[in-house]
This record gives sequence, structure tokens and C-alpha cells, in this order.
Amino acid sequence: MIEFINMIVPVALLTAGMTLGAIEYIHMLQLESYQLDGLRRWIAANQNRAYLKGFVVAIVSLLSMTALSFFAGVWTYLIASCILFTGGLVSFILYKRVPAKKQLVLTRRVQRLLAVHIAFYAILFAIVDCVGDYVVQVRALPFALPALWVWTVALSAKIAQPIENHINKGFFKDAQRILSGRPGLIKIGITGSYGKTSTKFILGTLLAEKYNVLVTPSSFNTPMGITRVVREQLKAEHEVFVAEMGARHKGDIRELVELVHPTIGLLTSVGPQHLETFGSIETVADTKYELIDGLPADGAAFFAADGGWCQKLYDRCGIRKTLAGLSDGCPVHAEDIAVSNEGSSFTLVTEQGQVRCVTPLLGRHNIQNAVLCAAVALHLGLTPEQIQAGMGKLQPVEHRLQLISGNNGVTVIDDAFNANPAGAKAAMEVLSGFPGRKICVTPGMVELGAEEEARNREFGRQMAAACDIAVLVGVKRTEPIYQGLLEAGFKADDVLRVGTLAEASDFIAKVSRPGDVILFENDLPDNYNE
Repeated sequence: MIEFINMIVPVALLTAGMTLGAIEYIHMLQLESYQLDGLRRWIAANQNRAYLKGFVVAIVSLLSMTALSFFAGVWTYLIASCILFTGGLVSFILYKRVPAKKQLVLTRRVQRLLAVHIAFYAILFAIVDCVGDYVVQVRALPFALPALWVWTVALSAKIAQPIENHINKGFFKDAQRILSGRPGLIKIGITGSYGKTSTKFILGTLLAEKYNVLVTPSSFNTPMGITRVVREQLKAEHEVFVAEMGARHKGDIRELVELVHPTIGLLTSVGPQHLETFGSIETVADTKYELIDGLPADGAAFFAADGGWCQKLYDRCGIRKTLAGLSDGCPVHAEDIAVSNEGSSFTLVTEQGQVRCVTPLLGRHNIQNAVLCAAVALHLGLTPEQIQAGMGKLQPVEHRLQLISGNNGVTVIDDAFNANPAGAKAAMEVLSGFPGRKICVTPGMVELGAEEEARNREFGRQMAAACDIAVLVGVKRTEPIYQGLLEAGFKADDVLRVGTLAEASDFIAKVSRPGDVILFENDLPDNYNE
């Protein structure tokens, strides 16, 4: 009986302890879209969080095993296993006590990853238990493994990857089959460094004046996200399918084009976004152009008139193409733009005539997006009057310059989603147009690679011209913004540097007064820490 207990129970305890301690890192892997290179970057940026608890549990477990060997006899391995299990449980409890903006979702993929993790370590510890009967030193191996907790997750994910690839391939092919079975469906792809989601919803609203439209929800812009939408939401009555296409690596857009096979493509912007993975702006441009490259010979490409990279890619395009935006040199453009704290108005100029459009959207960049969508709508047969009606129905996308009436006469502008250099500049322009005292709350911008410090410093200079009080979340991370503020002549007394958004919110609650305008600019990913 004692032999049975010493064989089975330690294996169960060790496996459970390793699994409990690994859940935090499974959460991080999920936040990184299950990309191992993303997990590696997180480890490099958060070494204390990645290693400290595991090292403590490993050291305590190894020391306990050594001390117990002098008096516990046959129970040494069992008691030491209990200690490691306790360490895993404590680590899990500590992880759960830290507030998270986005909780771990127990998806089927996470369940499969946990199953692989449990099976692998149960087998490993069973082998260790058997070999340990002949080589006692081997029994120390399980107690050292917590030091590599985060890497055990990476190993489990690597082992599980062929399973995931097989499952995803099946879903992917099923979505391709569904789309290929709808030859009359108008399929549209939208990509860009920023503005994709807003443009997608603007286009969906405009086209709804004539068509039954399915737009991918929220920020669904990955192969599996779009696959799920096609398999679960595409119905026979839909006439148009609009798919947002995101990318973090070269080739990502090409994969999405192979799934959707769009006949119309929109390029909203090219900028320094995700430079940690792309490496250069040239690679970003080439990746975004994969959408245009994937259009058929009789397809149509639409480019934002940005005077920069989009213009260059427009010049490269060899199929039917349209440049649209705020420049009067474009066949579809906006004139007489008026922007207020209640929205925007402009005259939409087309070859079919002019109409005055009014929309609750804030910012000139949103007018740019709206005009780009208007060009597509005209291509698909809508009249200027139908487009005018659609413009009046537009609503801000959640967390993208969303105007919110706050308490006690305070106006809140929620621009917390995924700030980028162009978007941050646009937000400052919007903020400066409001009356009253202006307060900006921001943690700055990330994922800009080597340009991150310079871009945040420039952000600080822009902020100095737009607001009266700056609240910087994350003292170390926002140092370039702080320096930019001071360089632009902003008073240091008007800058508050705090560690968390909760501290910033407490400050705002104390100092805000009727007539204030508070802009929340960006909300960093869950896996970014000071």
C-alpha cells in the first residue's frame, strides 16, 4: 500500500502543482494570440514575473527534499511533492489576486493545451518515479522544473501545435468552402496599420442603405476569427461580406486573402505599427499590399489619400484603383470640413454630384475613412443621397474617440483602443477643439520597436499643445512623453505621473469640475506591465 501511494500520489501532486503554477503563463500565451514569439517577448520584458515565483518554489521544494531525506525515509518524495503542489497552489492564488483587464478564457484551445500539459508531465513524472528506484538523483528533477514554469507552457504549446494546426486547417477549409459556394457574394477586404475597424463599420453602415451586409464583429481580423464568423454568421440572405484583415507578421494578410478571396480591397493607412514584429515600415507596407496583390484582375482597389505610403502603393497598383480622401485632387473627396465637439460635417464631392454630410464621428481622420468608404459605396452602385443618409447613421466605434457624457458636466472622450502615432495626433487635434479645461490620461504607445521612445516624445510635444493637465500612467514607460511635454514648455506641476489607471481615476475624481474634457488615450495590452 505504501509503495502504491509513493508511486501514484506524488505523480498526481507534482502534475497538479506544475499545472496550477503554469496557468498564469497560459493566460499570457492566450493574450499573445498563442504566438510563441510573442510569449518570448513578454518573458524578456517581464523577467521577474516570468521567473521569480517559479524559482522560489523550486528552491523551497529542493531544500525540503534534501532536509526530509534525513528523517522522513520512504515518505520524503511524497512530502516534497506536497510542498511543490502547495507552491503551485500559492502561485495560482497570487496570480488570481492581481486584477486583469481581460481574464483567461477557458476556450477549447486552452482546454486542449491544459490536457497536453497534464498528460506530458504525468508521463514524465511517472518515468522519473520508475527511474528513481535505480538512480535516486533523478527524483530531484521534478522539483527543479518550477524554475522553468513559463517555458513548460511554451513546451506544451509546441507539442500541441500540430493538433491545433490540424483543427484550424479543417475549420479554415470549411470556411473557404462556404465562401466559394456563394459566387454572387460581394467580398471586401480592409487592411491598414490603423483605422481598419472604424472603416469596416463605416462601410457596413453605408452599404446597408442598399445591401444586406455582414461585417466581421469587433476586432475579428485573424484567420480563425474570420473563419468563425463565416461558419457561424454568414447567411443566405447576406449580399456583402466585409472582412477586416490584421497582421503582425509578413504573410498574414496573404493567408486571409486565401480564405476570403475578396474582389474589393481597401487600404486605410501604412504606419509604424507592430514594428517589434515587422522590423521596418517597408515590411509593413509590403504586408498590407498583400491584400491588393491578392485581388483578381477585374477587382477594384481603394486607397486613402495620405500623401505617403498609401499613395506609393496606389502608384504600384496595376488593377482598377481609386484614391479617396481629403484632397481635392481625388475623384471622391471632402470639402468645407467643419469639426466640432458634437461631430463633423463636410461636403462629399463625387463625379455624380455633391451632398452635405453630417456625422457624429470626431476627427478629420474619421472623415478620411468615411470618404474612402463612400468611394467604395459609389463603386457598388449607391447614390450620393444614399451615402448621405448612411453618413447620418454612423456611430463611433467603442473606445475610438467615443464621446461620453460624464457626471457633473464633465465630458469624456474614450480613445482607449490601441493608440498609434497617427491616431494619437488626431486625438490631440480633436481634444484641442473642445472648450474648457482639457485633461489627457495616457500610458503612451507600445509595439513601435526602435521608434517607440521618439514617437512617445513627439506625442508629449503634441499633448503640450492640446491639454492643460497631463496624467501619465506608468512612471518609467512614460518618461519620453514627460520629456516631450517639458521640451514643449509644459509646466511640470501640471503633469501627474502615477503607477496605475486606478490611481489616475482617483485623481480625476478629485480634481475634475463642470466643463472639463477628459481624454483617455490608449489602454495598453493586458500583458504590459511597468
